Amino acid sequence: MNIPFPNLATLMPEIIISVAAMLLLMLDFVFKEKSYLALIGALAAGIVLYVMPASYGVTFGGMFISDSYSMYFKLIFIVNLALTLLLSLKYIEREKAEFGEYYSLLLFATVGMMIMASAGDFIVLYLGLELMALSTYILAGIKRHDIKSNEAALKYFLMGAFSSALLLYGISLVYGLTATTDLYRIAEQLKQTEVSSVLLLGMLLIAVAFCFKIAAAPFHMWAPDVYEGAPTSITAFMSVGPKAAGFAVIGRVFYVTFHGLQTDWTPILIGIAILTMAVGNILALVQTNIKRMLAYSSIAHAGYMLLGIIAGTAEGRQSMMTYMLIYAFMNMGAFAVVILLEKGEEIKDYEGLSKSRPLVAALMLVFMFSLAGIPPTAGFIGKFNIFMAAIKAGYTWLVVVGVIFSAISAYYYLRVVMNMYMKDSTEEARISPSPSIGLALFISVVMIFVIGLMPSLLIG
Repeated sequence: MNIPFPNLATLMPEIIISVAAMLLLMLDFVFKEKSYLALIGALAAGIVLYVMPASYGVTFGGMFISDSYSMYFKLIFIVNLALTLLLSLKYIEREKAEFGEYYSLLLFATVGMMIMASAGDFIVLYLGLELMALSTYILAGIKRHDIKSNEAALKYFLMGAFSSALLLYGISLVYGLTATTDLYRIAEQLKQTEVSSVLLLGMLLIAVAFCFKIAAAPFHMWAPDVYEGAPTSITAFMSVGPKAAGFAVIGRVFYVTFHGLQTDWTPILIGIAILTMAVGNILALVQTNIKRMLAYSSIAHAGYMLLGIIAGTAEGRQSMMTYMLIYAFMNMGAFAVVILLEKGEEIKDYEGLSKSRPLVAALMLVFMFSLAGIPPTAGFIGKFNIFMAAIKAGYTWLVVVGVIFSAISAYYYLRVVMNMYMKDSTEEARISPSPSIGLALFISVVMIFVIGLMPSLLIG
């Protein structure tokens, strides 16, 4: 029997980043500035993604799907990777974490995310998830001399392994009922299969595993400790990449595979969304460490994005995708300011920042306003779109809940602004500037205002 050779052109962006990651490992002893090769690999993959028509299509018998949906998320992953590389150039040197595998692991984690977004089969989805997860476990503990970093990596590994086990168990139950792991074939089989308790249990376990990845409550317990203990550049990377990958697979699995069970999974996601918004916003109010505050903020934003999935419409899914890209720019920008300040992990470190470092304070002001959803920033556009999609789907009461929690969130974002502009500092804030961090901040600020003032460029 002749087995046709798969069309590898469809995987060209993933191949480019994988080759760059392996080259970085081999050239570790030759080149000191390995970050530039990683950045070239990320940019090359992004260019190929848009320019090369053959990068669209289906290969490996439908197990790998490169379509407009996956391409959008791959754009988010590449933006996340590029901004993380820019933030890392000077930061890892300052933190004494200049290990050869640092940049390779960032690239491998991104490849895992891209595979997840293009997965047309549960097996491929799991392979991508594990490649992403194993890489981020190591990155969280890359500061080997720091006990907090070690603790973060261990907690992330244990909770991640638990969620992976739940995912596999859920997949095995669905496979037992449908005799396939293909997402589209499962959808066809479920149309002819009676809804049973075993099927609902399998779907629930899969949903729980994905909620771990996006840090949705009550499966969020790992996020604050891991965000605080990991190097700040890796915290920024994890706050966007794995969350976007989680939403990519949630969008495909629940809109395609379990579309016929929408009446069963919608109440579950509604409960998770409300709890996530509540836990994220309320617990963020009492945080004194800005990385922990941004961790709970990240949890709250996962709750908002779940509203797009709950809507169950094409507009709802599109609003979730738009929100995710906007979130990438405003969250990466906030963490860039944390890295820029030599002493900037406690909220009290921002007291009087507007007097000693007015430009840095203005940048942080923009990111806090955008995270709070205040116009004319992109954060307002993201929330407006997702709330409108939920209202059109008939979930007005749920949007009211979301708006109330969004108003609560303004308190802890504006608390940082108040510290910067309405308090005096006892010492002048010291910064560690570099051209790469400046470029990351510039890109983030420009995109926040461009999307905020001209949203049709992104939404169209």
